[in-house]
Amino acid sequence: MPGQRKRKRRRQDEARRTATRFAPGAGRWEVLFETQDASEFQDRVRRLRESDPEIDWSAVRGDTFCGRLIHPTTYRLSLFVPEPVPAAGQAPAVEG
Repeated sequence: MPGQRKRKRRRQDEARRTATRFAPGAGRWEVLFETQDASEFQDRVRRLRESDPEIDWSAVRGDTFCGRLIHPTTYRLSLFVPEPVPAAGQAPAVEG
């Protein structure tokens, strides 16, 4: 098919950029909200999309923790917060 190789390469490049952007040590996932009601989760995501245009939705992750007999199903929305880039001439902060 014409263009198939080009599309495949574009998808691979995008996957590589995403893996680098969200790599361990590049930042942390900050929980925006968590609920056990699926309709409430969908409603809050919709309201957040409408009310906060500053959020980079490519850096948002929605998790569903499947429930069992003891633990109910939980829905969580998290935002990736990158580590601050040190200014030129400064050593990176070391945690520990």
